[in-house]
Amino acid sequence: MSMFADVWNIAKTLVKLADDLQKYNAEVKEIRIELRNLTMIVHALAQEIRHNKAQTASDHEKLTLQLENNMLQFEKRLLPSPRGKK
Repeated sequence: MSMFADVWNIAKTLVKLADDLQKYNAEVKEIRIELRNLTMIVHALAQEIRHNKAQTASDHEKLTLQLENNMLQFEKRLLPSPRGKK
């Protein structure tokens, strides 16, 4: 009888291990899908960061040029006009 009980316990253990293996495989599949989705999100965020960085640099350059233009216009107004010369 002891041998039958040992075989029965081994069979139960094998069935449980097979069931656990199926569950783990399903979990791994879900994790891979989530990882793929997260990877796509990270790539999209990286692209957005690069775009924002480029846009910020462009905006900075525009503001710098606008400031230079305003300073030149201000300097032009400060220069004395040549009234005595013809």
